[in-house]
Amino acid sequence: MREEVQAIAPEKLGSARQAETDRAHLRGKPLGEILVALRGLSTDEIDEALAQQAEKGGRIGEILVGMKAIEETDLYLALSIQLDIPLLDTIPIDAAEAELIKKVPINFAKQYRLLPLRRDDLGQVETAVADPFEIAALDDLNMLLGAPAAPMLCPPQEIIDAINTIYDRASNETQRLVEDLETTEDLDELAHELEEPRDLLDASDEEAPIVRLVNSLLFRAVKERASDIHIEPQERELIVRFRIDGVLQEVIKPPKRFQASITSRVKIMAGLNIAEKRLPQDGRIRIKIAGKDVDIRVSTVPTSHGERVVMRLLDRSSVLMSLTEIGFSEAQFKTMGSLIQRPHGILLVTGPTGSGKTTTLYACLSRINSPDKNILTVEDPVEYQLRGIGQMQVNPKIQLTFASGLRSFLRQDPDIIMVGEIRDLETAEIAIQASLTGHLVLSTIHTNDASSAVTRLVDMGVEPFLVASSLMGIMAQRLVRLVCNDCREPHAPTDVELAELGLTEAWIKEARHRTIYRSVGCPACSETGYRGRTGIYELMTIDDDIRALVLKNLDANSIKREAVNRGMLTLKEHGAQKVLEGLTTVDEVLRVTRDTIV
Repeated sequence: MREEVQAIAPEKLGSARQAETDRAHLRGKPLGEILVALRGLSTDEIDEALAQQAEKGGRIGEILVGMKAIEETDLYLALSIQLDIPLLDTIPIDAAEAELIKKVPINFAKQYRLLPLRRDDLGQVETAVADPFEIAALDDLNMLLGAPAAPMLCPPQEIIDAINTIYDRASNETQRLVEDLETTEDLDELAHELEEPRDLLDASDEEAPIVRLVNSLLFRAVKERASDIHIEPQERELIVRFRIDGVLQEVIKPPKRFQASITSRVKIMAGLNIAEKRLPQDGRIRIKIAGKDVDIRVSTVPTSHGERVVMRLLDRSSVLMSLTEIGFSEAQFKTMGSLIQRPHGILLVTGPTGSGKTTTLYACLSRINSPDKNILTVEDPVEYQLRGIGQMQVNPKIQLTFASGLRSFLRQDPDIIMVGEIRDLETAEIAIQASLTGHLVLSTIHTNDASSAVTRLVDMGVEPFLVASSLMGIMAQRLVRLVCNDCREPHAPTDVELAELGLTEAWIKEARHRTIYRSVGCPACSETGYRGRTGIYELMTIDDDIRALVLKNLDANSIKREAVNRGMLTLKEHGAQKVLEGLTTVDEVLRVTRDTIV
């Protein structure tokens, strides 16, 4: 039986339909039995997989793939036979119907790894699916499409690649829209059009070119994971740049004469005064882009060449990261886990704007959040909704500041308080008072490294003995870009590069035995050489020796030297570890750590 099956079971998935015809007797059988017939699995392998399933749960096919007993292609072929579902090895990109694609938000398609392709003669929609057991997702898809979905099995990576390609076609209209602008008249009137589509994927071709240009820029920014959009007027040109992974990249140069219309369109969306061009303005846009709820903070400032617009994007549907995912070393993870379990004290996270401080604090709160704790936060703004946690947003217009909010929270019987930022003496004193009266306080402060946070608090006017008695830990952090796995290439670092990282002789010797990479650039990473980011950290715990230095009101350098002597990893050293692990490059670590105290 085994030889017969193998003789008609080609390695390529595309011939699955023919194979199914010859294997009708296997349909509906248990997956393990089908895989034994197809690939000759041994009884021991099946028993081992069943034991893992009983212990940890999961699906038998995925467990076998994880054990490397079978390939993913074997699993999908077996599922196709078991469920009598057609199998695709490749997705016909050009055959995908645009009308169907528009009805399915991209985040829904990616989350459930499914993609509608075309209607068949029976009125059903042929749909590539990676998991045919996601019944609820298929029911939702039926509602979105207004027609029953006919699932077709396909490997998940093939579906994700097809989603990226197909949805990119729907969004990458920016250059064509700029060409439309060249021939469009009465643009100011078009820019003041108030109607806004609920979902930007549904924007029609009949809309005003200015409207469609701004929509397209927003869509592309969300798709490319941009955190900010900069619209910058120059003397003779207009430049649009995206900040992706912390670095600005030029995207497009619309014609200068459309500058006022583009700015007006953004101001209308943000509810700003389009007639006021002499004063800075701040507004907010809450909109749905490709199925994602996006909160956009808009800031305009007058410059010598016109109004400069910066939009900060926050994807509210993005998943919060946990402490295990943000890049801690093993020792740092254990130390941080111990600090946030303490009943009282202050934990400060420090770093420049955009260094991921809020993400770290949210990860800490998520880890310690439980029904027996009362956790309250005061933020500017509330960036993510945390279930079971009371979150308040400051509003200076009605005198609701960090200090007043924190003072009010102390009457709410909290166990843990998060303050978005300690900006002034009043907020610092209330936070210290809260920590000394039995509350755990988490907050941020703007300094370059951990030890400087101590001197910053003293400079604000806080007495050194209060700083020493309330602080339990300070962590400085930066975000470094991850080198692109598709195009990275091995690199032998020079002695100068290793010296700039501040590596000791032992570290340099270790580096000679590791594979270190440098960035190159490819289409997958938009030719930057990097994709995604991780954190590097400098975690200083306030023990008795450090506390004694704080009480003596010593400078930040002295405190840092003592912390390093007691085993603290500096930002550069943790960055160097990431380089040795092949996660990032020497140049990237140096880019973000040159401003730190050595």
